[in-house]
Amino acid sequence: MTSCLRVLPVVLAVAFGACGPVLAWGSSGHRMVGVAAAEALPATLPAFLRSQEGAADVGELSREPDRIKGSGRALGVALDSGHFLDVLEDGTVLGGPRLEAMPTDREAYETALRTAGTNTWKAGWLYYSILENQQQLTRDFAMWRVLSYAAGTEKNPGRRAWFRADLKRREAAALQTLGRLSHYVADGSQPLHMTLHYNGWGEGPNPEGFTTSRIHGPFEGDLVAGAVRIEDVRRAMSSQGQGPEGPLETRISAYLKTGWEEVPALYRLEKAGGLAPGDPRGGAFAARRLGAGAAALRDFTVLAWKTSESARVGWPEVSVADALAGRADIWTSLYGKD
Repeated sequence: MTSCLRVLPVVLAVAFGACGPVLAWGSSGHRMVGVAAAEALPATLPAFLRSQEGAADVGELSREPDRIKGSGRALGVALDSGHFLDVLEDGTVLGGPRLEAMPTDREAYETALRTAGTNTWKAGWLYYSILENQQQLTRDFAMWRVLSYAAGTEKNPGRRAWFRADLKRREAAALQTLGRLSHYVADGSQPLHMTLHYNGWGEGPNPEGFTTSRIHGPFEGDLVAGAVRIEDVRRAMSSQGQGPEGPLETRISAYLKTGWEEVPALYRLEKAGGLAPGDPRGGAFAARRLGAGAAALRDFTVLAWKTSESARVGWPEVSVADALAGRADIWTSLYGKD
Protein backbone atom coordinates (compact mmCIF):
# COMPACT_ATOMS: atom_id res chain seq x y z
CA MET A 1 0.00 0.00 0.00
CA THR A 2 1.43 3.35 -0.96
CA SER A 3 0.34 6.90 -0.48
CA CYS A 4 1.45 10.14 -2.15
CA LEU A 5 2.28 12.76 0.41
CA ARG A 6 0.62 16.09 -0.09
CA VAL A 7 2.62 19.31 0.14
CA LEU A 8 2.57 20.53 3.73
CA PRO A 9 2.11 24.19 4.68
CA VAL A 10 4.97 26.67 4.62
CA VAL A 11 5.47 26.27 8.36
CA LEU A 12 7.37 23.07 7.67
CA ALA A 13 9.81 25.08 5.54
CA VAL A 14 10.01 22.22 3.02
CA ALA A 15 7.71 20.54 0.56
CA PHE A 16 7.03 16.81 0.65
CA GLY A 17 5.91 15.13 -2.54
CA ALA A 18 7.42 11.65 -2.56
CA CYS A 19 5.48 8.43 -2.39
CA GLY A 20 6.24 5.84 0.24
CA PRO A 21 4.93 2.94 2.32
CA VAL A 22 2.01 3.49 4.66
CA LEU A 23 3.19 3.00 8.23
CA ALA A 24 1.34 3.72 11.48
CA TRP A 25 -0.62 6.94 10.74
CA GLY A 26 1.44 7.25 7.59
CA SER A 27 4.04 9.92 7.02
CA SER A 28 1.43 12.66 6.61
CA GLY A 29 -0.40 11.92 9.83
CA HIS A 30 2.70 11.62 12.00
CA ARG A 31 4.18 14.83 10.62
CA MET A 32 0.99 16.75 11.29
CA VAL A 33 0.69 15.56 14.88
CA GLY A 34 4.30 16.47 15.68
CA VAL A 35 4.19 19.88 14.03
CA ALA A 36 0.78 20.89 15.40
CA ALA A 37 1.73 19.89 18.94
CA ALA A 38 5.08 21.71 18.88
CA GLU A 39 3.46 24.85 17.45
CA ALA A 40 0.92 24.81 20.28
CA LEU A 41 3.41 24.61 23.15
CA PRO A 42 3.09 27.56 25.56
CA ALA A 43 5.74 30.28 25.73
CA THR A 44 6.89 28.95 29.12
CA LEU A 45 8.74 26.14 27.34
CA PRO A 46 12.19 26.62 25.73
CA ALA A 47 12.21 28.40 22.39
CA PHE A 48 14.14 25.65 20.59
CA LEU A 49 11.02 23.44 20.88
CA ARG A 50 8.56 26.07 19.71
CA SER A 51 10.46 27.57 16.78
CA GLN A 52 9.49 26.87 13.18
CA GLU A 53 12.64 24.80 12.78
CA GLY A 54 11.98 22.91 16.02
CA ALA A 55 8.39 22.12 15.02
CA ALA A 56 9.55 20.87 11.62
CA ASP A 57 12.21 18.70 13.31
CA VAL A 58 9.63 17.13 15.62
CA GLY A 59 7.41 16.39 12.64
CA GLU A 60 10.23 14.63 10.79
CA LEU A 61 11.63 12.85 13.82
CA SER A 62 8.17 11.55 14.68
CA ARG A 63 8.50 9.22 11.71
CA GLU A 64 11.70 7.59 12.95
CA PRO A 65 10.10 4.60 14.76
CA ASP A 66 8.61 3.59 11.40
CA ARG A 67 11.69 4.37 9.34
CA ILE A 68 13.76 1.83 11.29
CA LYS A 69 11.42 -0.97 10.22
CA GLY A 70 13.18 -3.51 8.09
CA SER A 71 16.47 -3.00 9.94
CA GLY A 72 16.62 -6.63 10.96
CA ARG A 73 14.77 -8.81 13.42
CA ALA A 74 16.75 -7.66 16.46
CA LEU A 75 15.76 -4.03 15.87
CA GLY A 76 12.97 -3.37 13.39
CA VAL A 77 10.83 -6.47 13.94
CA ALA A 78 11.45 -6.70 17.68
CA LEU A 79 10.20 -3.14 18.23
CA ASP A 80 7.02 -3.53 16.18
CA SER A 81 4.97 -4.41 19.25
CA GLY A 82 5.74 -1.01 20.76
CA HIS A 83 3.25 0.60 18.35
CA PHE A 84 0.01 -1.02 19.56
CA LEU A 85 -2.09 -2.57 22.31
CA ASP A 86 -4.49 -5.42 21.49
CA VAL A 87 -7.37 -4.44 23.77
CA LEU A 88 -10.47 -6.67 23.84
CA GLU A 89 -14.09 -5.58 24.12
CA ASP A 90 -13.94 -6.16 27.89
CA GLY A 91 -11.21 -3.54 28.30
CA THR A 92 -8.39 -5.99 29.00
CA VAL A 93 -5.19 -6.42 27.03
CA LEU A 94 -5.74 -9.93 25.60
CA GLY A 95 -7.41 -11.06 28.82
CA GLY A 96 -4.61 -9.72 31.02
CA PRO A 97 -4.30 -6.28 32.64
CA ARG A 98 -7.08 -3.76 32.27
CA LEU A 99 -6.28 -0.65 30.27
CA GLU A 100 -6.94 1.60 33.27
CA ALA A 101 -4.75 -0.49 35.59
CA MET A 102 -1.56 -1.22 33.68
CA PRO A 103 1.39 -2.71 35.63
CA THR A 104 4.14 -0.34 36.70
CA ASP A 105 6.75 -1.52 34.19
CA ARG A 106 7.27 -3.90 31.29
CA GLU A 107 8.58 -6.72 33.48
CA ALA A 108 5.39 -6.72 35.56
CA TYR A 109 3.35 -6.37 32.38
CA GLU A 110 5.03 -9.41 30.83
CA THR A 111 4.37 -11.44 33.98
CA ALA A 112 0.68 -10.49 33.96
CA LEU A 113 0.30 -11.34 30.28
CA ARG A 114 2.00 -14.72 30.63
CA THR A 115 -0.39 -15.52 33.47
CA ALA A 116 -3.20 -14.81 30.97
CA GLY A 117 -1.59 -17.13 28.40
CA THR A 118 0.00 -14.54 26.11
CA ASN A 119 3.00 -12.18 26.04
CA THR A 120 4.06 -8.62 25.25
CA TRP A 121 5.04 -9.41 21.66
CA LYS A 122 1.49 -10.50 20.86
CA ALA A 123 -0.35 -7.97 23.02
CA GLY A 124 1.79 -4.91 22.28
CA TRP A 125 3.31 -2.40 24.69
CA LEU A 126 2.27 1.00 23.34
CA TYR A 127 1.45 2.19 26.86
CA TYR A 128 5.10 1.72 27.87
CA SER A 129 6.41 3.32 24.68
CA ILE A 130 4.61 6.49 25.76
CA LEU A 131 5.49 6.17 29.44
CA GLU A 132 9.20 5.55 28.89
CA ASN A 133 9.67 8.30 26.31
CA GLN A 134 7.76 10.83 28.41
CA GLN A 135 10.02 9.98 31.37
CA GLN A 136 13.06 10.40 29.12
CA LEU A 137 11.75 13.77 27.93
CA THR A 138 11.40 14.84 31.55
CA ARG A 139 15.05 13.95 32.14
CA ASP A 140 16.09 15.76 28.95
CA PHE A 141 14.31 18.89 30.14
CA ALA A 142 15.87 18.63 33.60
CA MET A 143 19.32 18.40 32.01
CA TRP A 144 18.50 21.38 29.79
CA ARG A 145 17.51 23.49 32.79
CA VAL A 146 20.79 22.76 34.58
CA LEU A 147 22.99 23.13 31.49
CA SER A 148 21.33 26.39 30.52
CA TYR A 149 22.01 27.79 33.99
CA ALA A 150 25.61 26.52 34.04
CA ALA A 151 26.36 27.83 30.54
CA GLY A 152 25.33 31.30 31.66
CA THR A 153 27.01 31.40 35.07
CA GLU A 154 30.20 29.32 34.85
CA LYS A 155 33.32 31.49 35.20
CA ASN A 156 35.91 28.96 34.03
CA PRO A 157 36.22 29.42 30.22
CA GLY A 158 36.91 25.76 29.48
CA ARG A 159 34.03 24.51 31.58
CA ARG A 160 31.71 27.20 30.21
CA ALA A 161 32.52 26.11 26.65
CA TRP A 162 31.74 22.50 27.53
CA PHE A 163 28.43 23.44 29.16
CA ARG A 164 27.42 25.43 26.07
CA ALA A 165 28.34 22.59 23.74
CA ASP A 166 26.51 20.06 25.90
CA LEU A 167 23.45 22.31 25.99
CA LYS A 168 23.27 22.06 22.18
CA ARG A 169 23.68 18.30 22.42
CA ARG A 170 20.86 18.14 24.96
CA GLU A 171 18.57 20.20 22.73
CA ALA A 172 19.21 17.78 19.88
CA ALA A 173 18.56 14.82 22.21
CA ALA A 174 15.34 16.38 23.50
CA LEU A 175 14.05 16.84 19.96
CA GLN A 176 14.83 13.20 19.21
CA THR A 177 12.96 12.12 22.35
CA LEU A 178 10.01 14.36 21.54
CA GLY A 179 9.91 12.92 18.04
CA ARG A 180 9.68 9.38 19.41
CA LEU A 181 7.06 10.42 21.95
CA SER A 182 5.11 12.11 19.16
CA HIS A 183 5.06 8.91 17.16
CA TYR A 184 3.74 6.71 19.94
CA VAL A 185 1.23 9.25 21.22
CA ALA A 186 -0.09 9.54 17.66
CA ASP A 187 -0.30 5.76 17.42
CA GLY A 188 -2.54 5.82 20.48
CA SER A 189 -4.97 8.18 18.76
CA GLN A 190 -5.44 5.72 15.88
CA PRO A 191 -8.24 3.35 16.99
CA LEU A 192 -6.86 0.44 14.97
CA HIS A 193 -3.69 0.54 17.11
CA MET A 194 -5.81 -0.05 20.20
CA THR A 195 -7.71 -3.21 19.35
CA LEU A 196 -7.41 -6.87 18.51
CA HIS A 197 -9.47 -5.98 15.42
CA TYR A 198 -6.65 -3.93 13.98
CA ASN A 199 -7.10 -4.80 10.30
CA GLY A 200 -10.66 -5.95 9.79
CA TRP A 201 -12.91 -7.58 12.39
CA GLY A 202 -11.22 -10.91 12.04
CA GLU A 203 -11.46 -12.51 15.47
CA GLY A 204 -14.28 -13.09 17.95
CA PRO A 205 -18.02 -12.41 17.63
CA ASN A 206 -19.05 -9.87 15.00
CA PRO A 207 -22.68 -9.07 15.86
CA GLU A 208 -22.80 -5.85 13.80
CA GLY A 209 -21.35 -7.49 10.70
CA PHE A 210 -18.27 -5.27 10.48
CA THR A 211 -15.91 -5.66 7.56
CA THR A 212 -13.22 -8.30 7.67
CA SER A 213 -11.28 -6.58 4.89
CA ARG A 214 -7.87 -5.04 5.52
CA ILE A 215 -8.82 -1.45 6.28
CA HIS A 216 -5.82 -0.39 8.37
CA GLY A 217 -3.49 0.97 5.70
CA PRO A 218 -6.13 2.64 3.50
CA PHE A 219 -7.60 4.49 6.49
CA GLU A 220 -4.46 5.83 8.11
CA GLY A 221 -2.46 6.35 4.93
CA ASP A 222 -4.32 7.12 1.72
CA LEU A 223 -7.35 8.66 3.40
CA VAL A 224 -5.29 10.94 5.66
CA ALA A 225 -2.91 12.03 2.90
CA GLY A 226 -5.80 12.85 0.60
CA ALA A 227 -8.37 14.34 2.94
CA VAL A 228 -6.66 15.86 6.01
CA ARG A 229 -4.63 19.06 6.22
CA ILE A 230 -2.69 20.38 9.16
CA GLU A 231 -5.25 23.17 9.55
CA ASP A 232 -7.86 20.45 10.20
CA VAL A 233 -5.67 18.94 12.90
CA ARG A 234 -5.11 22.32 14.55
CA ARG A 235 -8.86 22.99 14.65
CA ALA A 236 -9.52 19.55 16.15
CA MET A 237 -7.11 20.04 19.06
CA SER A 238 -8.67 20.63 22.45
CA SER A 239 -7.47 23.53 24.57
CA GLN A 240 -4.59 22.98 26.97
CA GLY A 241 -5.76 21.77 30.36
CA GLN A 242 -8.79 19.86 29.07
CA GLY A 243 -7.04 16.49 29.18
CA PRO A 244 -7.08 13.97 32.05
CA GLU A 245 -5.58 14.93 35.39
CA GLY A 246 -3.60 12.92 37.92
CA PRO A 247 -0.32 10.97 37.76
CA LEU A 248 1.36 10.39 34.42
CA GLU A 249 0.36 6.72 34.34
CA THR A 250 -3.30 7.59 34.88
CA ARG A 251 -3.19 10.20 32.13
CA ILE A 252 -1.68 7.75 29.64
CA SER A 253 -4.29 5.09 30.39
CA ALA A 254 -7.13 7.60 30.09
CA TYR A 255 -5.76 8.92 26.81
CA LEU A 256 -5.36 5.45 25.28
CA LYS A 257 -8.84 4.52 26.40
CA THR A 258 -10.29 7.32 24.27
CA GLY A 259 -8.67 5.76 21.19
CA TRP A 260 -9.93 2.29 22.11
CA GLU A 261 -13.47 3.59 22.61
CA GLU A 262 -13.50 4.84 19.00
CA VAL A 263 -13.01 1.37 17.51
CA PRO A 264 -16.73 0.58 17.04
CA ALA A 265 -17.35 4.07 15.66
CA LEU A 266 -14.64 3.60 13.03
CA TYR A 267 -16.03 0.24 11.93
CA ARG A 268 -19.56 1.66 11.82
CA LEU A 269 -18.27 4.53 9.70
CA GLU A 270 -16.67 2.07 7.28
CA LYS A 271 -19.87 0.04 7.12
CA ALA A 272 -21.83 3.20 6.26
CA GLY A 273 -19.41 4.03 3.42
CA GLY A 274 -17.72 6.87 5.28
CA LEU A 275 -14.20 5.69 4.45
CA ALA A 276 -14.83 5.64 0.70
CA PRO A 277 -12.74 8.06 -1.39
CA GLY A 278 -14.34 11.48 -1.47
CA ASP A 279 -16.66 10.93 1.48
CA PRO A 280 -16.02 13.82 3.90
CA ARG A 281 -16.92 11.76 6.95
CA GLY A 282 -13.71 9.75 6.79
CA GLY A 283 -11.48 12.80 6.65
CA ALA A 284 -13.38 14.44 9.50
CA PHE A 285 -13.02 11.33 11.67
CA ALA A 286 -9.29 11.06 10.96
CA ALA A 287 -8.73 14.78 11.61
CA ARG A 288 -10.52 14.51 14.93
CA ARG A 289 -8.34 11.61 16.03
CA LEU A 290 -5.14 13.30 14.80
CA GLY A 291 -6.18 16.41 16.71
CA ALA A 292 -6.62 14.32 19.84
CA GLY A 293 -3.10 12.97 19.36
CA ALA A 294 -1.60 16.43 18.83
CA ALA A 295 -3.36 17.83 21.91
CA ALA A 296 -2.18 14.91 24.02
CA LEU A 297 1.40 15.30 22.80
CA ARG A 298 1.30 19.02 23.66
CA ASP A 299 -0.02 18.22 27.14
CA PHE A 300 2.46 15.39 27.80
CA THR A 301 5.28 17.73 26.77
CA VAL A 302 4.06 20.47 29.11
CA LEU A 303 3.80 17.91 31.90
CA ALA A 304 7.38 16.76 31.26
CA TRP A 305 8.57 20.38 31.45
CA LYS A 306 6.76 21.02 34.73
CA THR A 307 7.92 17.72 36.24
CA SER A 308 11.53 18.38 35.23
CA GLU A 309 11.67 21.27 37.69
CA SER A 310 11.71 18.80 40.60
CA ALA A 311 13.83 16.13 38.91
CA ARG A 312 17.40 15.03 39.61
CA VAL A 313 20.22 14.77 37.07
CA GLY A 314 23.82 13.62 36.66
CA TRP A 315 26.05 11.38 38.70
CA PRO A 316 26.47 11.94 41.56
CA GLU A 317 22.84 13.02 41.30
CA VAL A 318 21.91 16.60 42.07
CA SER A 319 18.44 18.12 42.17
CA VAL A 320 17.52 20.72 39.59
CA ALA A 321 16.49 23.04 42.42
CA ASP A 322 19.90 22.79 44.12
CA ALA A 323 21.72 23.26 40.83
CA LEU A 324 19.79 26.40 39.92
CA ALA A 325 20.29 27.79 43.42
CA GLY A 326 24.08 27.34 43.20
CA ARG A 327 24.11 24.67 45.92
CA ALA A 328 25.42 21.80 43.75
CA ASP A 329 28.64 20.85 41.97
CA ILE A 330 27.20 20.85 38.47
CA TRP A 331 30.54 20.23 36.77
CA THR A 332 31.30 17.03 38.61
CA SER A 333 27.73 15.82 38.29
CA LEU A 334 27.43 16.35 34.53
CA TYR A 335 30.98 16.14 33.20
CA GLY A 336 32.09 13.37 35.56
CA LYS A 337 34.89 12.95 38.05
CA ASP A 338 36.58 9.79 36.73
